Amino acid sequence: MSSSQRVTGGRERGFTLIEIMVVVVIIGLLAAIVAPNLIGNIDRAAVTRARADIRTIDNALNLYRLDNFRYPSTDEGLEALVTNPGEASAANWKQYLRSVPTDPWNNEYQYASPGRQGDYEVFTLGANGQEGGEGIDADIGTWNLD
Repeated sequence: MSSSQRVTGGRERGFTLIEIMVVVVIIGLLAAIVAPNLIGNIDRAAVTRARADIRTIDNALNLYRLDNFRYPSTDEGLEALVTNPGEASAANWKQYLRSVPTDPWNNEYQYASPGRQGDYEVFTLGANGQEGGEGIDADIGTWNLD
C-alpha cells in the first residue's frame, strides 16, 4: 500500500474559523484600498468620454456646415446630423453620425445655435444634470475642451 492510499485514522485537516476570519479581513482591507482608486478612474473615464463625444459631434457639425453652408438650427438640433432636416434647409445633406450619442450619465447632449460663445455650442451638464458644478458635476462643452 502506497503512502497516498493509507487511511488516516483521525480527522482531516481543514481551515479554522480564525484562519477564515483573517482571510476575510485581508480581502476587506484590499477592497477598501482598491475601491476608491477604481471609482476615481470611472469618474475620469466618464469625463474623458464626454469630451471625446463632444469632439466627434463638433467634427460632424463642421462637416455639415461645409456641405450646407450653415450649422443646424437649435430647433433642428443634433438630430440633423443623423436624419435629413429637409431638402429646403440642407440641400447637400449626408449622414454625419450613425446616431446621436448620450452622455456618460445617459442624458442627451445639449445643442444651441448660435451659442453663447460662438456659432454653436454642444455641451453636457455633467453627472448631476444641472448647470455649473465641479469635478464630475461640471459642465463640459465645446468652450472648455482641452
